[in-house]
Amino acid sequence: MSAESTEDRILTVLEEDAQASYAEIADRAGVSKPTVRKYIDRLEDEGVIVGYSADVDPKKLSGQSIAMVGIEVASESYIEATRKLKALDAVEALYSSSGDHTLMAEVRAADGDALGEVIADELLVIDGVEEAHPSFLQERLK
Repeated sequence: MSAESTEDRILTVLEEDAQASYAEIADRAGVSKPTVRKYIDRLEDEGVIVGYSADVDPKKLSGQSIAMVGIEVASESYIEATRKLKALDAVEALYSSSGDHTLMAEVRAADGDALGEVIADELLVIDGVEEAHPSFLQERLK
C-alpha cells in the first residue's frame, strides 16, 4: 500500500478518469467501495471536488473553436467583472492567474470569427475588462 493518503489515492484516480466507477476507484486506490463513497461525498461537500468533466481534443471538434483567453481586469472591478464573466455561456471555465494575465478563460465558439465576436461583444464590454488576448487551441497532445 502506498504511503499516500486514502484521499490522495482516490483523487488521483478521479483526476485520471472522472468516469471511473466506485468499484474501479476502490480497486485502484486499494480501499472498499463504501470508503470511496464516503470520501467522495465529503470531498464534494467540502468543495474540493467541484465537478467532473471530459477532456476534449479541440482538433476533433466539428464546428467549434476553443481558445484560452488571457483577460486583464482593473483591480477595482475584479469581483464584479469576474462574476459577469462566469455567467457567460461561451466561457466554459474561468481561472484566476498569477501569470501574464489576471484571468484565463476557456472560451468556445462556432469558429474563429464567432470567437472574435464573443471577445468583442461579450468580454470586452464588461466594466473593468481592459484587454483580452486569445490563444487558439490547436491539438491536444496529452
